[in-house]
Amino acid sequence: MLWTILIILLILWALGAFIVPVGGGLIHLLLVLALVVLVYQLVAGRRVP
Repeated sequence: MLWTILIILLILWALGAFIVPVGGGLIHLLLVLALVVLVYQLVAGRRVP
Protein backbone atom coordinates (compact mmCIF):
# COMPACT_ATOMS: atom_id res chain seq x y z
CA MET A 1 0.00 0.00 0.00
CA LEU A 2 2.72 2.46 0.93
CA TRP A 3 4.73 1.54 -2.17
CA THR A 4 1.72 2.48 -4.30
CA ILE A 5 1.46 5.85 -2.56
CA LEU A 6 5.20 6.37 -3.03
CA ILE A 7 5.00 5.71 -6.77
CA ILE A 8 1.97 7.98 -7.17
CA LEU A 9 3.70 10.80 -5.27
CA LEU A 10 6.84 10.46 -7.38
CA ILE A 11 4.82 10.56 -10.60
CA LEU A 12 2.95 13.65 -9.41
CA TRP A 13 6.24 15.28 -8.46
CA ALA A 14 7.70 14.58 -11.90
CA LEU A 15 4.60 15.96 -13.62
CA GLY A 16 4.54 19.07 -11.46
CA ALA A 17 8.24 19.77 -11.61
CA PHE A 18 8.82 19.32 -15.33
CA ILE A 19 5.51 19.61 -17.18
CA VAL A 20 3.27 21.93 -15.18
CA PRO A 21 5.45 24.08 -12.92
CA VAL A 22 2.49 25.46 -10.93
CA GLY A 23 2.45 24.91 -7.18
CA GLY A 24 6.08 23.85 -7.06
CA GLY A 25 6.24 24.09 -3.28
CA LEU A 26 3.44 21.58 -2.86
CA ILE A 27 4.98 19.19 -5.35
CA HIS A 28 8.33 19.27 -3.58
CA LEU A 29 6.58 18.71 -0.26
CA LEU A 30 5.00 15.60 -1.77
CA LEU A 31 8.44 14.43 -2.90
CA VAL A 32 9.84 14.82 0.60
CA LEU A 33 6.84 12.91 1.97
CA ALA A 34 7.46 10.12 -0.54
CA LEU A 35 11.10 9.89 0.48
CA VAL A 36 10.17 9.76 4.16
CA VAL A 37 7.77 6.89 3.45
CA LEU A 38 10.47 5.06 1.49
CA VAL A 39 13.05 5.42 4.26
CA TYR A 40 10.50 4.34 6.87
CA GLN A 41 9.64 1.24 4.86
CA LEU A 42 13.30 0.33 4.44
CA VAL A 43 14.02 0.77 8.14
CA ALA A 44 10.83 -0.92 9.36
CA GLY A 45 11.29 -3.85 6.99
CA ARG A 46 14.68 -4.74 8.44
CA ARG A 47 13.55 -5.11 12.04
CA VAL A 48 13.93 -8.59 13.43
CA PRO A 49 11.53 -9.60 16.23
